[in-house]
Amino acid sequence: MLFAVKMDVDIPAGLDPDVRADLVAREKAYCQELQKSGVWRHIWRHVGRYANLSVFDVESNDALHDVLWRLPLFPYMRIDVTPLAQHPSDLAAQEV
Repeated sequence: MLFAVKMDVDIPAGLDPDVRADLVAREKAYCQELQKSGVWRHIWRHVGRYANLSVFDVESNDALHDVLWRLPLFPYMRIDVTPLAQHPSDLAAQEV
């Protein structure tokens, strides 16, 4: 199942810089691990904001919940999830 996920990050300004650096580093490593496994299919930055739009490919709603819940920055995120379905006008879908 494909999901579009919009993530807005709002790390508190007063958070200890070392804690922030550790969180960001762990987030990057987890993100890249999920990309390599094919779960995190795409990630795009929202220009001028600490936010991204991503596409996840998981087996279920619960699987996506688990992936998102494990994000190190999850406590500092606002997340919007949109389930995706193939569009009948998609040229790629017609090639199958």
